[in-house]
Amino acid sequence: MLDKIVEMLKKEYPKGTRVELLKMDDTQAPPLGTKGTVVGVDDIGSILVRWDNGSSLNLIYGEDKFNVIVDEKV
Repeated sequence: MLDKIVEMLKKEYPKGTRVELLKMDDTQAPPLGTKGTVVGVDDIGSILVRWDNGSSLNLIYGEDKFNVIVDEKV
């Protein structure tokens, strides 16, 4: 089951997808509104993001809130 979710996430959020953070319950979270670039999806389904402010905290699908930024690919 997890393998199917990971594959879906890899297709939905391919490397280079731009995202904007809306909500993350973590004391180390980048400020809301921070933009970043997806660098991959790991084996447990975390979306790996290189945030524009230098942070590399991962997004947890279904828990963290974010928007995909259309027309902005790296």
